[in-house]
Amino acid sequence: MSLTRYYTATTLDGFIADPSHSLDWLFTRDQDHAGLLNYAEFIAGVGALAMGSSTYEWILDHEFSGKDPSEWKWPYEIPCWVLTHRELTVVPNADIRFASGDVAAVHEEMVAAAGGKNVWVVGGGDLAGQFADAGLLDEVVVYIAPVTLGAGAPLLPRRLELRLEETGRNGDFVAARYSVVREGS
Repeated sequence: MSLTRYYTATTLDGFIADPSHSLDWLFTRDQDHAGLLNYAEFIAGVGALAMGSSTYEWILDHEFSGKDPSEWKWPYEIPCWVLTHRELTVVPNADIRFASGDVAAVHEEMVAAAGGKNVWVVGGGDLAGQFADAGLLDEVVVYIAPVTLGAGAPLLPRRLELRLEETGRNGDFVAARYSVVREGS
């Protein structure tokens, strides 16, 4: 059965990016790439992903800056839905689908494309919250970094009831996996 999972990192005070959308705080931390809740094992189980326009534009700015579009290599080899209301730059030869509106209709397409694997909500606490609001988010997997920012993009900008399923240390991070508690469960 396919799960829809929000897999991300956050600061101790609950921000996934600083006010300038920078992730510099994240890339200075030690991580065991074979350790608890590691990315390699996570992504191996993912068949489709969703991201907001800010995450998509961050990838464009940081992966492709200064390169000719013919040299761009999209980092994912699975179908990706970018939820946006704007016209965005298209990455050549990448399976990227732009969508807007209710996440429920897009989610159905993603689950079908995932072929029994999981759906990853890549970036954006608000986007993950939209999936949760629609009853479509199953898990939150988060790496908590030992740093505070005081402001920025919040991990989840709404109330969400979670149940701790797994926790431990991975390098400098506390790694935790939560299941989303739905009414009646």
